[in-house]
Amino acid sequence: MSLLNIKNLHAGYGAIKVLHNISLDINKNEVVTILGPNGAGKTTLVMSIFNTVKASHGEILFEDKNLTNIDTHNISKLGISLVPEGRRVFSKMSVFENLILGSCNLKNYDTKILNQIYEYFPILSDRKNQSSGTLSGGEQQMLAIGRALMSKPKLLILDEPSLGLSPKITIQIFEILKNVAECDTTILLIEQNVNHAIKLADRFYLLSNGEIQKKGTKDEFYQDKDIALHYLGK
Repeated sequence: MSLLNIKNLHAGYGAIKVLHNISLDINKNEVVTILGPNGAGKTTLVMSIFNTVKASHGEILFEDKNLTNIDTHNISKLGISLVPEGRRVFSKMSVFENLILGSCNLKNYDTKILNQIYEYFPILSDRKNQSSGTLSGGEQQMLAIGRALMSKPKLLILDEPSLGLSPKITIQIFEILKNVAECDTTILLIEQNVNHAIKLADRFYLLSNGEIQKKGTKDEFYQDKDIALHYLGK
C-alpha cells in the first residue's frame, strides 16, 4: 500500500525550476533512498513534501491527502517527521528538552518511545540534562533522529544523516536506522553515502539534474554495472 505518492512534480524557486516531472512512491514499512550528486534536487524534493517549496505542477499525496494544499505547519501533524540536513538542534536547550519538543504534536510525550530512543542512543540518556550545543556532531545527529522519532511518525524523512560525520559514527547511525526500520517505520532517506544508503534501502531512485534517471530494487542497483561502477567503484 502506497503511503507517499508523488505524481509528475515540478517545483523550484520562482523562475528557477529544480524538479522536473518527478514521480515516485513509498509503500508502508519500506525504506526508499534518493541517491544523487550535490545539486541534483534532493533537498528541494524534501522541501516540496513539506510545502516550503511550492509545486508548480503535480501532486504529493500522503495517505491520499494532497500535501500541496496543506500548510507546512500542519503537514507534520499528519505523521511525517524530518531529520533535517545539518541537524538543527536547539543548542541552548537540554537533550531532554529537545527530545520532548519532538512530541509537540501529541498531547503528551510517550515514555515508552523516549525509553526506546535512550536504548537506541544511550549517550542521550547519559547526557539528557546537558546543553545540546555541547554535544559532538555525531551526538547531535543522534539527538535529531531521536527528536523526530518522538512523534511516532508514519513516515520518517532523513536528509543527509551522515553529512559531516566520521566513518565510525556513520556506521553506528545506520545500524540504528536499520533497527528503526525493522520496527515497521517507513523511511525516506536522502543520502550521498551510497554504500550505506543502498544497504539499508528496499528500493532506490537516482536523481540527477532534477529528474529521476533510474529506479529499482536494491538487487537491481547491484545488478546495474553502470550504477555500481559509478557509485561504488565495482
